[in-house]
Amino acid sequence: MTGTLAGALAVRQIPNHPDKVWSEVEGDIENVEGVIRITRIRIKYHLKIPKGKREAAERAVATHERKCPAAMSVQGAIQLEYTAAIDEE
Repeated sequence: MTGTLAGALAVRQIPNHPDKVWSEVEGDIENVEGVIRITRIRIKYHLKIPKGKREAAERAVATHERKCPAAMSVQGAIQLEYTAAIDEE
């Protein structure tokens, strides 16, 4: 998911090096009708972007899920939640 976001940023001419884009991920594992399942994944993206690119970065975060193979693979089975801490440099 982070890789797909990095690609979306690159298309918008926003640097996506590992020191500019990274994520923290946590999830919930629950017993669902006697079966242990991952039910929710929360992703907090950290972005360091050039000044003036906030709107483009926010758009990338808002739309990247539609083109992400991992997100599309778990759609309907695992709830995905995204937040982003965006720092302009």
